[in-house]
Amino acid sequence: MKKIIAVYPGTFDPVTKGHVDIIKRASNIFDRLNIAITETNINKNILFSIEERVRIIREVVDELQLSNVSVNSFSGLLIDYMHKIGATVIVRGLRAVSDFEYELQMAYMNRNLDPNIETVSMMPYIEYSFLSSSIVKEIFFNGGDVTEFVPDAVLKYLLKKREDNVAGKENFKD
Repeated sequence: MKKIIAVYPGTFDPVTKGHVDIIKRASNIFDRLNIAITETNINKNILFSIEERVRIIREVVDELQLSNVSVNSFSGLLIDYMHKIGATVIVRGLRAVSDFEYELQMAYMNRNLDPNIETVSMMPYIEYSFLSSSIVKEIFFNGGDVTEFVPDAVLKYLLKKREDNVAGKENFKD
């Protein structure tokens, strides 16, 4: 029987409990799930380096003990990456109607690039439907508590990043 390899692509900057929800549920559906972290995204301000994002998500996946999930980074077109690893399904999260138009455009474009690649959209549980990495960063760097929105491993890295930012600012005082 053919093994179905799925790819869950994104910047994951940082990974949230909404992402984790999709990872857990997709890992139950597909034989293999590859979390594919894009190295760059011209539409986003990236906080963590690609190496940090890979390390963080690997820690999260290790804690979940999901043996059929791997974490890698890629650059270039997602379709090219999928061909390289033999994947046939793209997993995407849909939080709200506002995500739908963008995800629909991406699904159509990916189908245009390769009609053999399917896109599966998954809705997170309702408590994560408002959650995004951008919102988490905004709350965190303005002094808010994001404990309920991110895995413990992510919180550890966020605290370190804030510590580094504060230390860096002190070096530039007159």
